[in-house]
Amino acid sequence: AVDNARRYTRERTTAVALQRSLLPQQLADQQAVQVASRYLPARSRAGVGGDWFDVIPLSGARVALVVGDVVGHGLRASATMGRLRTAVRTLADVDLPPDELLVHLDDLVIHLAAEEDTAVDADLEIVTDLIATCVYTVYDPISRRCTVASAGHPPPAVVTPDGTVDFIDVPPGPPLGVGGLPFEAAERELAEGSLLALYTDGLAEACGRDIDAGLEQLRQALARPADSLDEVCAAVLDSLLSGQPADDVALLIARTRALDTSQVATWDLDRDPAAVAGARAEATRQLGAWGLQEIAFTVELVVSELVTNAMRYGGPPIQLRLIQDTAVICEVSDGSSAAPHMRRARTFDEGGRGLMLVAQLARRWGTRHKGAGKIIWAELTVPGAWA
Repeated sequence: AVDNARRYTRERTTAVALQRSLLPQQLADQQAVQVASRYLPARSRAGVGGDWFDVIPLSGARVALVVGDVVGHGLRASATMGRLRTAVRTLADVDLPPDELLVHLDDLVIHLAAEEDTAVDADLEIVTDLIATCVYTVYDPISRRCTVASAGHPPPAVVTPDGTVDFIDVPPGPPLGVGGLPFEAAERELAEGSLLALYTDGLAEACGRDIDAGLEQLRQALARPADSLDEVCAAVLDSLLSGQPADDVALLIARTRALDTSQVATWDLDRDPAAVAGARAEATRQLGAWGLQEIAFTVELVVSELVTNAMRYGGPPIQLRLIQDTAVICEVSDGSSAAPHMRRARTFDEGGRGLMLVAQLARRWGTRHKGAGKIIWAELTVPGAWA
């Protein structure tokens, strides 16, 4: 009996350590939202589950908030959680819309499940088919719009600045690993200072509650005034949990911020090579208004390269946008969906060096597609800001 207890304790300690090592050790620096989080492992015979959360900075000063749950418990669930979290970060770097990201994540889960055999734990009577749920949210502090897609996951809660609490009406999608069904996204405009609450079913269904009763109790807990996001997290957990949870609990609370219109400048450009000089001049004037003259030369160079590429290889309409955040973000959009690729120019090539130059000057850069066309963006470090 003592030996069994030691082995159980060792296995659970290993699973908890793995789970915590795969969760974010420090939430990413970004300015779109202020965040606080909690993760509580289950105290059950089945062991630690596969709940996870993440905060992922995106291009254009946006941020992605994600919470997921792998069905099952133990080391296998924790390891699968780590693989899915890594996949979500990789897909987020490609700047896919939330519904498309879940489609690719669903395909990944199906492929992972095909590599494994369905198994049943005879002692715990747990079917270990690879199934997971996930909710993926993108918030844009410029438009203040929130886009959400769900794969069998409870909907995010929204607390408006006046204290009203409701849930985003997200079209229900199938859990990851089911396959064959589409995912849909919902959009909602949020007032500055609103709260977004993302959570796993272990919170809503704690203490044997059904999901509807749990969501109502969550609504009441979020409606209580609090001085900080940590206090909001504590109030929610105190209200919905009684002791150590029987299932893992992940909770992510985010307070939205908004960029002032003075921090964004946009220019529509003609498809004329002569417009490149005008774009550089406008960018320089805007940097002067922001008091960032010391990086004017670098921004001019990046603007020149990106606008010239759009003129040569893209299509109308062409637009330049500068965003003042913790970095200066330069975005050039055009009507062509063809994405550029960085290559190493040969000695006598007349072109092919533009994106290489942008990559050397920018903190990071990339491409994201929109409804019609694409956006090429680059982030340039502001002296004195965090890197």
